[in-house]
Amino acid sequence: MTAPRITRRTLAWGECDPAGIIFYPNYYRWMDEAAWALFASAGYTAERMRAEHLSLPLVDSRCEFLSSPLFGDEIEIRSHVSKWGRSSFSLAHEFVIAGEGRLLARGSESRVWCRYEAGPGSPLRSVPIPAEVRAVLGAPAT
Repeated sequence: MTAPRITRRTLAWGECDPAGIIFYPNYYRWMDEAAWALFASAGYTAERMRAEHLSLPLVDSRCEFLSSPLFGDEIEIRSHVSKWGRSSFSLAHEFVIAGEGRLLARGSESRVWCRYEAGPGSPLRSVPIPAEVRAVLGAPAT
């Protein structure tokens, strides 16, 4: 496994509930953003994915909430591929207070590397994850 990709953000007022703590659905939005950023770091930007008729449909997602941040806290999202299949993969995400390391939540996603048969809107079919993506994101050698 390679080092996790770290995304930082400051918790904005609009991401909080009336008590000033994070509104839990934001974790799922941030996991999605982190997943796409991880694959962009491997050369598969959203533009390239669209041009090549590729997609990463989500098939499972979970999140365990451990501690609440407050408005204004700086958060790190630490993401990496935790499991590789031929065309499927799982991602692990940890949410921590930057500089402090306090664990806020732990999440996971399972996705499938797919191609549209005839462009967006047509049926999706799973295809093997490209070797260069595996190499950049730390898949074990086979």
